Amino acid sequence: MSAPKDLLYSDDHIWLMLEGDIATLGITEYGQQQLGEVVYVDLPEVGEFVVRGEPFGSVGTVGEISEVELISPVTGEVMEVNESLTDDPSQVNRDPYGDGWMIKVQVQDLEELDELLPAEEYESLTAG
Repeated sequence: MSAPKDLLYSDDHIWLMLEGDIATLGITEYGQQQLGEVVYVDLPEVGEFVVRGEPFGSVGTVGEISEVELISPVTGEVMEVNESLTDDPSQVNRDPYGDGWMIKVQVQDLEELDELLPAEEYESLTAG
């Protein structure tokens, strides 16, 4: 499975796309496949603050894993939330890098991005 080359990745299976100082976050294709069918998404409100290495929300799934915390790869203020996931959380499974995006965060410290993986390294991490 390939990871889009223009994104950065955490080892917690969160992808990040940066535009200026705004980071769009979502679950990677590998991550959502490991989880199975996503049946609900719990995300923060606009204006809330997320902290790198701490949960910014959770997803509920069908099967053995019932709820999984989503770990933020960056620190900053939530600027936008994908409200359509409330009504149709399966977008996370169908289109993890598109309609399945979760939140947009104004990144407080761009140096945190140095801790993330480029696509090639993420693919190596998930290949085994």
